[in-house]
Amino acid sequence: MPKPIHINLFIQSRGHHETAWDHPGADPRSLMDISYYVDLAKQAEAAKLDSIFFADVLMMTNDAMESGRFWPDPVIMLAAIAMETEHVGLVATGSCTYSEPYNLARQFASIDHISGGRAAWNIVTTWVEAVAANYGREHTAHGDRYEMGEEFVAAVKDLWDSWADDALVDDRSGGGVSGDLSRITPIDFKGEYYQVKGPLNVPRSPQGRPVLVQAGASDRGRDFAALHAEAIFTAHLEKETAQEFYRDIKKRAADFGRNADQVVVLPGLNPVIGGTEAEAKANLMELNARMDPEVGRRTLSQRFAGHDFSHLDLDQPLKVSDFPDPEGLETMKSRAALIVRIVDKEGLTLRELLARFAGGRGHYTTAGTPEQIADLIQDWCDPDADGFNYMPPVIPALMNPFMDEVVPLLKKRGLFRTEYEGTTLRENLGLDRPKSRFFPD
Repeated sequence: MPKPIHINLFIQSRGHHETAWDHPGADPRSLMDISYYVDLAKQAEAAKLDSIFFADVLMMTNDAMESGRFWPDPVIMLAAIAMETEHVGLVATGSCTYSEPYNLARQFASIDHISGGRAAWNIVTTWVEAVAANYGREHTAHGDRYEMGEEFVAAVKDLWDSWADDALVDDRSGGGVSGDLSRITPIDFKGEYYQVKGPLNVPRSPQGRPVLVQAGASDRGRDFAALHAEAIFTAHLEKETAQEFYRDIKKRAADFGRNADQVVVLPGLNPVIGGTEAEAKANLMELNARMDPEVGRRTLSQRFAGHDFSHLDLDQPLKVSDFPDPEGLETMKSRAALIVRIVDKEGLTLRELLARFAGGRGHYTTAGTPEQIADLIQDWCDPDADGFNYMPPVIPALMNPFMDEVVPLLKKRGLFRTEYEGTTLRENLGLDRPKSRFFPD
C-alpha cells in the first residue's frame, strides 16, 4: 500500500502568480469579500484536501497595488469559514515577533473550538524590517527572533495545557460548578522575553491543542521546525534539495526525541496545467509575459533587505557577486540563499529570475498536463515527501484543473483519500493528540 498523500491549499489573493489579481481567469469578487474564501474552502473540502492555509503580511508591501496582495485578518477569516465547513483543516499564520502568547493562544484555541478541532497555527518569526515601525519597535535580529520564538511557543503550549481535558464540568444540578479548579492551573511562565501567569481563559480544545505548522529552512529554522512543528511547509526548486530537507528534518526530529512520523513535510507546488503539455507551457508563458519586471525587482530588493538592483540589466546573466551575502542579512536567510544558489547554478538573467519567482517565490513551478502533474506528485512523495502545499497560480482558472482532474487521478491511483479519516485535522494528518503537560492523566 502506498503511503497517503496530504494536500494543503495555500490561498493567496486571486492566485500565487503576481499577475493573477487582474488576470481574465481570476475570480472577480473583491479580496475583502468573505464569500470568495468560503467558496474556496468548500471546494477544497469537496475534493477532500487536508486543509486550507492563509499567510499574513503585517504591512502594506511595496507591490500590493500591483499584485493585489492584501486580504482580511486570517484568524478572523478562519472563524467565518469554520461555520460554513465541516472537515477541511484551517491554517493561519500568527507572528511570534509581533503578538503576545496569551492573545495568540486564546485566538487559536477558540478557532479549534469553533471548528470542532480543525485549527492549525503557522508559526512565523517576522523577518520584514519595515513591519517593526507599525508596532513602534526596533527590528529584531534573525537569531534573536528565534530565541523569542522558542519562548513564545513554549508559553503558548503551556497555556493550551493549562486546562485538563475534564476541567469543564458544566454541572447545572443546583449548587454545581462550571469547571473544576483543581484541573486548571496557572503556568507561571517566566522567560527572558515573556512572562505569562495564566491559566488560559478558554478550555482545552478538541485537538488538545491546534496543529503546529512551521516553515523554517535555515539551520536554526530547521532545528526550530524539527523541535516544534507537526507540519512543515518548505520551498524547493529541485526534487533533490526537497529530499535532502525531508531526510534532514526527520533526523533532527528524531534527535530531539520525537517520532519522525509525527512531522508531515509538504513542499510547495505551483503547477500551471493545460490539456496538453504545449498548452500548459503556453499558459505559463502568458502569465510571465504579463509580469512587470519593476514590480519583481522591488520584491527582490525586499528579499535582500532593500538592496538596490536597479542598475542590473534585465537580459544580462547574473553573477553571485550581484547579490549581498545571505548570511549577512536579517531577512529570510534561507530564501535569499535559495535565490543565490539558483543563479550560481543556472546563470539566469534578471528577467528569467524574476519570472521564476513571479509565481512560486522559490517554490517548485512547473507546467504540464493533469497526468504529468499527478506523476510528479507521486514521484516526489515516493518516499521523500508527505504531500504538497498546493499553490494555484490563478484562482479559479488554473486551480480548477487541479481539483477536477489531478486530485481524481491521485484517488484513482490509491494515493489520496476518498473520504476523511476523522473529524479533526490531527486525525486526517495522522497526528497524535498531545497530552497536557500539567495533566497527563
